[in-house]
Amino acid sequence: MVSAAKIRSIDFFRKTPRDLTEASLSGAGISIIAAIFIIFLFGMELHSYLTISTSTAIIIDKSSIEDTVRIDLNISFPVLSCEFASVDVSDVLGTNRLNITKTIRKYPINRHLEASGTQEFDVVPITYGIKHDEMVEETYGEGSLVLNSHNFDKLVHEHPIVVVNFFAPWCHWSRLLRPAWEKAAKVMRQRYNPEHDGRIIVGCVDCTQEPDLCQKHHIQGYPSIRIYRKGADDVRNNNLGMNVHETYYGDRDTDSLVMVRKAKFHPNICKLDSLVSSIGINYAIVKHVPQEGCRIEGFVCVKKVPGNLVITASSRSHSFDASRMNMSHVISTFSFGSAITPMMMSDMKRLGPYLGVGHNRLNSQSYMTYPRGDPANVTIEHYLQVVKTEVAGVSQKWIENYEYTAHTSLIHAPSIPAAKFHLEFSPMQVLITENSKPFSHFITNLCAIIGGVFTVAGILDSILYNTCKLAKKIDLGKNY
Repeated sequence: MVSAAKIRSIDFFRKTPRDLTEASLSGAGISIIAAIFIIFLFGMELHSYLTISTSTAIIIDKSSIEDTVRIDLNISFPVLSCEFASVDVSDVLGTNRLNITKTIRKYPINRHLEASGTQEFDVVPITYGIKHDEMVEETYGEGSLVLNSHNFDKLVHEHPIVVVNFFAPWCHWSRLLRPAWEKAAKVMRQRYNPEHDGRIIVGCVDCTQEPDLCQKHHIQGYPSIRIYRKGADDVRNNNLGMNVHETYYGDRDTDSLVMVRKAKFHPNICKLDSLVSSIGINYAIVKHVPQEGCRIEGFVCVKKVPGNLVITASSRSHSFDASRMNMSHVISTFSFGSAITPMMMSDMKRLGPYLGVGHNRLNSQSYMTYPRGDPANVTIEHYLQVVKTEVAGVSQKWIENYEYTAHTSLIHAPSIPAAKFHLEFSPMQVLITENSKPFSHFITNLCAIIGGVFTVAGILDSILYNTCKLAKKIDLGKNY
């Protein structure tokens, strides 16, 4: 059995009897200073332990060429009609998607970016191979009534139905429509004589001669066939002082035009849809609220290769006057990748204060040309450099973020102006990793602090104590 004396013999910390030790004033001062220094270093070490450290690396983006990136957007165009607004995507691999509607929504707005109601803009039917009559030499005014700024409002308010063709003489589609329009107008004039019946008026407006009237009614594509109803469609209390109207997008031959107008007065069928469908005519009539601009929101998916996202006016059966088109816009949202939750964004900011700044760099940016008097046919081009950033945090496994830079320029558009976003994805990506410190490292450093300060303080105390004793001996020797 091991005795207590043998156990005490392995004591590393032999005790000196208190009676054999001597306390000094200098030793007390050094002890206080040492204690304060230990506390200070302990706080610094604790702060270092709790502070997050990260490592940043630039690596090759190993994403597949088939991988896509989601682009969320919310852009308001004060003077681009939803009727013709089109979102197109293309890239260097040959992808070419025109007029995306599945994931894009359009809402009518006025020039002040105020919504003209909460209802989404009716999607205009896609029309292929619109029928026209053969071209014959006829002039406007023989069958239809020529409307202008002096008689337009009066006729719209006096007659139950006013069907108007807003056209431009230089427009190819307007010239194709001209024979059928005049023939249909003559037929309706014979059936509903304005002097006796007057239930339907067929008119036309030359937008090159009446630019203010066409601008008032937000005509952007030629020809635009609109149907105005007295009473139910007359909206005099709205902010724009305009009439709710119906727009016709169907076939433009004489039989189709006459049948659609005839359907307005069919006594047995309430809905135009039922009548026109029953006789097999290709038609499309959409009711529109007064609107001048368009808010486009939604998302598109693009491949991670150089490409373009283009928003412009587009139609397969209309012409546009580039000199009167304006692509001014205000960007509310434009971001890449999946949605970043507030918790994820907070974690990103914690790991890198600079992160998140380039995630939505274009948000709340305005690109207006018309208030400054610049030419209307100006294309606004945004050049975006996109870099993928992955963050590996402790609380989150992985956070995928896309940062981008943006540079904007205005150029004269030789054709129809547009808002273009040129996308350039970097082949490199940034990887940010959070490095956690082990608790054992903290304890080791803490022991080193205490032991080191205690040892250094002991050395200083010994030097100071011996120096004082030596000074006293020297002083006593001089006195003797």
